Amino acid sequence: MDGIGIILTLLQILFFLILARVIISWIPMFTNRPLDYSNPILKLIFDLTEPLLAPLRRFLMIGMIDLSPIALIIIIQVISGVLAGARN
Repeated sequence: MDGIGIILTLLQILFFLILARVIISWIPMFTNRPLDYSNPILKLIFDLTEPLLAPLRRFLMIGMIDLSPIALIIIIQVISGVLAGARN
């Protein structure tokens, strides 16, 4: 696997981590219980995604709606597309 392949794999993992974080953030809405942030898997997901989402959140919060995960997913897809095109 070449360098671009490794980067594409890491971007795909990051995509799924962001998707997991979004789905996890909906759990309290359906269970009426807060998230348990002492859970090691939950903590890992938040620790890996928060450094990337926090800067975007400053610009992409509309009231109570956080659009930073959507923006980051779009950025990841654009970078992946460019790298995949450069790979061929």
